[in-house]
This record gives sequence, structure tokens and C-alpha cells, in this order.
Amino acid sequence: MLSARAAGILLYIMVLSLLSGISGMASDNNPVIYDYSPYFLVYKDGSVKRLKAGEQTPAGLDPLTNVDSKDIRSSADVSARIYLPPININSNSTKLSLILYFRGGGFCIFSSASPIVHRHLNGLAAVSSSIILSVDYHRAPEHHIPVQYDDCWAALEWVASHRSDAEPWLLDHADYDRVYLAGDSAGGNIVHNLAMRVGSQGLISSYSLKLAGTILLDPYFWGKNLTASEKAADPVLRKKLDQLWGMICPESTAGNDDLRVNPLAAGAPSLADLGCTRMLLCTSEKDAMRDRALMYYEALTKGSEWRGTTAELYEAAGEDHEFYLNHPDSNNTAKLRARIAAFLT
Repeated sequence: MLSARAAGILLYIMVLSLLSGISGMASDNNPVIYDYSPYFLVYKDGSVKRLKAGEQTPAGLDPLTNVDSKDIRSSADVSARIYLPPININSNSTKLSLILYFRGGGFCIFSSASPIVHRHLNGLAAVSSSIILSVDYHRAPEHHIPVQYDDCWAALEWVASHRSDAEPWLLDHADYDRVYLAGDSAGGNIVHNLAMRVGSQGLISSYSLKLAGTILLDPYFWGKNLTASEKAADPVLRKKLDQLWGMICPESTAGNDDLRVNPLAAGAPSLADLGCTRMLLCTSEKDAMRDRALMYYEALTKGSEWRGTTAELYEAAGEDHEFYLNHPDSNNTAKLRARIAAFLT
């Protein structure tokens, strides 16, 4: 029988071992394999340690824009934040464009309640006079691709299939003939993949919902062979971007040439299959992923037989990736919002 002291030591060791497993504590047998400080660490055993809790901004009336917002659920697993701009009672129609918006953050950080996301969408809803549904998809690396695509697809189906008994703000004010998909960075990637799915499956038409267009802001596209803008990026940033897809989609056998992150890779389906008739692609001059956005636009407009009517390219001079999140009150952010608003009209 163990002595009281030996039993105490054994219990202490067991507790330490348990805590190590719960928190993802690094050890020689379980080293950190992905360091995305100051946000999170990923360990060899797949465990994830979030280094800080993300700030959360409650929904409600924004005094700066008079845009109202509230949190809803589009399914048992997926929530969303909906934004309603002031309604112009003197307008010929109170029906507004509806934007399904997918946030950025490398699929890994932020939420619909993150301050920079919330502020960005308040401003966009006000300038564009659109209802925005910000889908709060599950985050990687705790949830691997394709969970995020499936969450966003489910939200799109939810909007499409609830025409008669939708959330009141949608029922009363949304124009279902003017539904757009929009997103920044990882969200832009989601927009592309959902539009391809709409084109190949045609599920949305079965719900009589018209996908009027897509808006891609600094979309996250990557590949094995680096472009000039990627090579010119800060080496630390480039390394993290280069290993991002392998971390969030470890089951992929194609790595950075997976068709979901490199839509121009060998064997990728033609962009002619995109299930939208209008597109606005927005880039930033200093963005590491700028070249891929331009290649995507070139492939769509000159290298495919896309049946769309409008493809527009807008570039923010002198700006870096997602500048509109970091500088919401800048002149270039105001210009970008105005450009999006013009596209929606």
C-alpha cells in the first residue's frame, strides 16, 4: 500500500498530467506546431490554446449610423447578427438589398460580435442601405474545413427557404431578388466557394431565391508557387499564410493547391461555373494576396466563358489587407463603401 506521502505525490502528478492535456501544455512529446500568437497555439496532438478572449460588442442601435442590429440563430449550430439600416419612409420601396456577409480572420479569429467586424458592418449597412446578415461560422483550427463552408451554405439555405416565415426584419424589408454574398479575406474565399456550389448544384433556384451578385474583399487565395506580391510580403507574415491552409484543412492532400484555396490550380473547375451574374472584386495595392485576386479577375473575364453580365475590379491605392477594418473612418474606407453601394444599385 502507498504511503500517504507517496499517494499525495502520485495524485499531484496525475492532476498535472490532466491539466496538461486539457490546456494543451507544451512538452517534448506535444510541442507547438503552429504559433499564431497573439491569438492561439496549435499543438502536435491537435489541441488548441486560445491566448486571449476576443472582445465582444453587443448588438443594438448604433448611435453613429442609426443602424440597428440583433443576434439570431439560422440553425441550432449557427448564429448570425443581422443589421437593419434606417428605413426611408419616403422611398418608392422599403425593400432593401440583402447581403449575406462572411467575416475574415483566416477562418480562425474574430466573430460576428468582434468590435472591428461590428463597426465595419454598421458602416457598410448605413452607406449601402442594405440589410446585412453576418454569419457566425465555426472557427478553425478547432473545426476544420469544410465546416465553415457548410455553416455558411446552411445559412444561405435558411434565408432562401424561409421566404414566408423568415425573421421579421427579413420578411418585412428584404428584397429576395437582390441577395448578395459578400466577405473579406477568408470570407471572400467563402463567397467564391459558395458561388461555385450554387452554380454546380443549383439548389438556390429551387427556393426561388435570386443570387444577384457577389462581393469579394481582399479574398484569401493562395498556392504552392508564390506570386510576386506574396514574395514581397513580410517573411513572418508569409510563413504564417503559407502554412495556414495546412493547419485549417489538414485532411487536404493538395496542400496550398487545394481547389478551395487556389481556384486557379491545375484541374480546378472553370470559373464559368460561378452561380452569379454580377461580381465586384476589391483588392488593396499592398496586400500580399493582391496578385491572386488580379489573376482570378483575369481568369474570370478573359479566360472563362462565364455567363455573367458584370465583373468589376476596384483597387484601394496605397492600402494593405483589410484596411477598412483597421481604419474604419479613413477616406479610402469611405470610398470602398461607396463603391460597394454603387454596385448594389
